[in-house]
Amino acid sequence: MTIICTVFFGIVVIVFSFFDFKNGKLVGYIVRYWAKSIFVASRIKTKIIGLENLDISKNYIFAANHASSLDIPLMLGYLPFWTVPIAKIELKWIPFLGWAMQMAGHVFVDRRNHENAMLSIENIKRSLTKKPRSILVFPEGSRTDGGKINQFKSGGLSIGIATKIPVVPVAINGTYESLKKGSKKFTRKVLEIKIGKPVLTNTFRDEDRKSLSQIVRERVKALKE
Repeated sequence: MTIICTVFFGIVVIVFSFFDFKNGKLVGYIVRYWAKSIFVASRIKTKIIGLENLDISKNYIFAANHASSLDIPLMLGYLPFWTVPIAKIELKWIPFLGWAMQMAGHVFVDRRNHENAMLSIENIKRSLTKKPRSILVFPEGSRTDGGKINQFKSGGLSIGIATKIPVVPVAINGTYESLKKGSKKFTRKVLEIKIGKPVLTNTFRDEDRKSLSQIVRERVKALKE
């Protein structure tokens, strides 16, 4: 179902990208429907809790735990915002998926090269100032091996300090049990998104980025527990 949905919506994105050459917002909406279609077509139940903590008219940096390859489409499909994830560079070359992400304005970071990664983050900061939208980050950097929440890295969250965009802690439940890292076995579980109250970043400075990452991590852990 993932392959079928990806091919279909990838073609739709290519077609509609000619009408959305200014900012990628229309393509972003199509990507949301692509993500949601995977779960609907596969009859996977989903649940989102805590939307009342957010203002639908504002933009946020969503910071979530990362336990499965299901996390990205789950967040893109069920967050009612124009959300652009910070993705690893390897996803850029996946047929249809990578093309759709590029056209939707998604940002890719080369984590193997620190200098390029920092340059990418600076570009994101400038882009958000010119074209406001929400960002999805997984501060752990990679999927967890044992289901526990690893330490949060401060790079992605520093965007919140630079742009003064609030950071929203998010706990994802069920994806690790459904599809673990390195596993080819899928188990149908209820997938849950739990949204906490935004952490305001207007009082943080760049040297406080590690403190911010620790605060957000503790809130994600509390939501998950």
